[in-house]
Amino acid sequence: MVDIRIKSVTLHHVKVPLKHPFNTHLQKVKERESILLEVRDADGTIGVGECVAFASPWYTEETVDTAWNTLEKWIIPALLNQSFSHPDHLESALNAIKGNHMAKAAVNHAFWDLYTKKLNKPLWQVIGGIKETIEAGVVVAAATDYEMKEEIDAAVEKGYKRIKIKISQNTNPKDMKSIIAKYPQTLFFADANGAFTESTINQLRAFDDCGFALIEQPFSEQLNRISAEAQKTMKTPFALDESIASYEDALDMIERKSGKILVMKQGRVGGLSAALRIHKQCIQADVPIWVGGMIEFGVSKAFNLAFASLPGVTFPGDFSSSSHFWEDDLAIPLIDICEGSIRLLSSPGVGVEWNQSIVQKFEVRTKLYK
Repeated sequence: MVDIRIKSVTLHHVKVPLKHPFNTHLQKVKERESILLEVRDADGTIGVGECVAFASPWYTEETVDTAWNTLEKWIIPALLNQSFSHPDHLESALNAIKGNHMAKAAVNHAFWDLYTKKLNKPLWQVIGGIKETIEAGVVVAAATDYEMKEEIDAAVEKGYKRIKIKISQNTNPKDMKSIIAKYPQTLFFADANGAFTESTINQLRAFDDCGFALIEQPFSEQLNRISAEAQKTMKTPFALDESIASYEDALDMIERKSGKILVMKQGRVGGLSAALRIHKQCIQADVPIWVGGMIEFGVSKAFNLAFASLPGVTFPGDFSSSSHFWEDDLAIPLIDICEGSIRLLSSPGVGVEWNQSIVQKFEVRTKLYK
């Protein structure tokens, strides 16, 4: 039996500029703030995690500052000098802390990394992964139509299997249809980030004949009832993203039929342990899954890749190379795309570590707890 006794936790608050701004109708992201974790146990083994909250509450209510505060005041004190035999046991230790899924997910990931390192096995194999290579998909979030078309051309040339385009009420469906027709061998997703409302359903329906494989989160997470009604009238399946922040949300989507596909973001649901419970439910309900991205660094992306190796994860996820967003990713080894796919690592744990020299370059603050 594995024994994980936590001796110290280190937090790093970093701020890294993106190579190009990431544009949605909700926000324009020019730099990525994040919290990086290192959890050390009694024998010196280190597990790594990454909190994917943003600097402001434009995407979720959690932010970098609230997550740091929750980690420092409540989560870390509940873990130090405690012993655990499995990452799932973290949840009972943190039951008194309501919500704060992104802060909890970062710790849950570090524990999974620690746990599988102690087993001397790759994480993706331990959780039941069956695919050694993962098809890569890229997100295009340019500010202008010209930049968007340039990015799409470049992505196709690099061999990405899937391209996701941000859409809103201001997007012209005819333009989307012509772009998709230009590349018949490429899978195209639309991502609305909740841009449509009950009064603009007809605008959404105009995208039904564009050729998109799916439309991600057409309505806000408060409008799941409207999403269910609209899905009945459209042939393009909806994939729910922001609506899925917990196991209960996944059950609600399945029962309500507000979407036909689930977008998994481990950071938002509380980590890998919660994600695996949702995966089990989706398999039972025959609901396909794909893995969404959060403009992450290499550690979070490596956890996403491990999850994508599971059966039932049937669509290419948000998996771009390390150089897509960053001049310098903060994790090593770097993630590379080869012929549109990423090969999973065979090293124990999640397979990547923080590059300390690069982390220090972008560090805002750091603190050791023991």
